[in-house]
Amino acid sequence: MALTAITNARVFDGEKTLGVQTVVINGDKIARVGGAAPRDSEIVDGSGATLLPGLIDAHVHSAPGSLALALRFGVTTELEMQGMNTRENRGLITDDDTVADVRSSGFAITPPGGHPSELMPEGFRPKWDLPPVMPLMPFSTTPEEAAAFVPQLLARGSDFIKFMIDDGSVEGHPGLPTLDQATVNAGVAEARKYGALTVAHALTVEATRMAAEAGIDGVTHVFMDQPRTAEIISLIKDAGMFVIPCISLNASMMGITGSALADDPRVAARLDSKWDQTLRSSYNRYPQGKLDDVYDTVRALDAAGIDVLAGTDVSMPETFFGGLAHGASLHHELQYLVTAGLTPSRALRAATATTARRFHLSDRGRIAEGLRADLLLVDGDPTSNISDTLNTRAIWRRGTRLSE
Repeated sequence: MALTAITNARVFDGEKTLGVQTVVINGDKIARVGGAAPRDSEIVDGSGATLLPGLIDAHVHSAPGSLALALRFGVTTELEMQGMNTRENRGLITDDDTVADVRSSGFAITPPGGHPSELMPEGFRPKWDLPPVMPLMPFSTTPEEAAAFVPQLLARGSDFIKFMIDDGSVEGHPGLPTLDQATVNAGVAEARKYGALTVAHALTVEATRMAAEAGIDGVTHVFMDQPRTAEIISLIKDAGMFVIPCISLNASMMGITGSALADDPRVAARLDSKWDQTLRSSYNRYPQGKLDDVYDTVRALDAAGIDVLAGTDVSMPETFFGGLAHGASLHHELQYLVTAGLTPSRALRAATATTARRFHLSDRGRIAEGLRADLLLVDGDPTSNISDTLNTRAIWRRGTRLSE
């Protein structure tokens, strides 16, 4: 099998900078980090560039073509927080090196008429290619129903279990049906019996508090309804939860579009007109929100040693899901994390090693011998200037270089 040696590039291994090292790919795995390039290997000269692990977006909702779009931006894995790419449906994706890999919760536990139903315009029907097996719809209003759905979801191929804790107040639909504490507690307790990871959609302080009380492993948003307090930061830390802030989504909810990102020629060249239009729009459902409060919360989470993961909540190319685009918005999220106060290296960890560790993806997220050769080579040094992550020179998914 032909070897590929990436030489003369600075290496950020997902956790730290290793300096200039040679990284050798053998088939779909990283064969070696360091040393000289083997004889007869294909040489990729990385002079002036930085080699990163393939990026992981920790919060997406897939759409037709979205996994291919993500990979064009060096996002080699997406974590689907509601959708159809459960194990029973993604056989072709797993072996397709032209698209990002994916893990999925399937559909989240939520009451009938609960979130996310309020986000859909009346009469809207997404244009999906239906999967071989339709995912389970785990609508629950009681602890018994939630607990009963957990083993069914896992049997049907959900990689983790998601709970929607949302009363609709942030989306402009106060009084939306939502899970109560007892129902979340019962579902989480049942998931724990199976060793399953649990996550919760939580946009408010109260929903975050409910998730922590239930023993949720992580929340897929940072609250945006209030400034942070020392008490809520301590509660998250003591619960051992990770947080996927999705600052890019919060900004969109506040009416901030992704137009500046869409204007970046490094982004524009990779988007079609529909995604460009979507990125230039916004959700605009919580204009009273304050992005500075979100930044302050994220900074406090990081300072407290809480694991912060990079995710976007990107969905489909529709303007009512605006401000986001697959792949591109993860780079935007990294920029937002640095603006919030994370160092570039900590932001990069949030999109590589930290997410892989918290979601038990032990085969990726780092550059180390024996791991998947999911790699991103970029011009410049994103550990100094986070915007350099968009300077794509080459992308590998399982050792296969993506064609330009």
